[in-house]
Amino acid sequence: MRQAPMQFLRNLCLPLLLAASLGAQAAVIEGQQFDDRIRLADTELVLNGVGLRAVAWFKGYAAGLYVVEKASSAEAVLAQKGPKRLRMRMMVEVESKEFVKAFNKGMRRNLGEAERDALRDRIERFDRTVAELVILKKGDVVDLDYLPARGLVLSVNGQKKGEPFEGEAFYAAILKIYIGSDPVDKRLKTGLLGQA
Repeated sequence: MRQAPMQFLRNLCLPLLLAASLGAQAAVIEGQQFDDRIRLADTELVLNGVGLRAVAWFKGYAAGLYVVEKASSAEAVLAQKGPKRLRMRMMVEVESKEFVKAFNKGMRRNLGEAERDALRDRIERFDRTVAELVILKKGDVVDLDYLPARGLVLSVNGQKKGEPFEGEAFYAAILKIYIGSDPVDKRLKTGLLGQA
């Protein structure tokens, strides 16, 4: 009779422990962990999804997208007000000029000429800021944060790089590289939108 309460507790707790364990696994990709929730600009953000930037067997970085409220479409993510974060965890060493090329290619694929012209000064300054990083090493953490009062803030390993890039439109342009109609990596887009 004494074992019956213990058996009841085991039966009750085991599913809860398994559910918690499975929930934690949802924020891990290729060994790279992403917190389920973070605080940015005094706002709690949730992990919308994670994905991997890869070409064939070459794995460049894992990325996680944080937003105020989960959304499964690019339009819904871009329409959200408030802070956002795109976090990239580098899985290889890469020259920053390769990132600049990728950013510019993504901009051309997802923005019209008039949109690019309107953002040209910020795009050029962003290119220079990223190029000044020279090398991104395996294990580096790159954050592209949108802070409503400041704009896009670039950080590497928690250290801010350059001055903020004002305007919600510029941050949306950067996000479109990853989740726009012609993203840099379709599987990465699917993951960031929580559709995987």
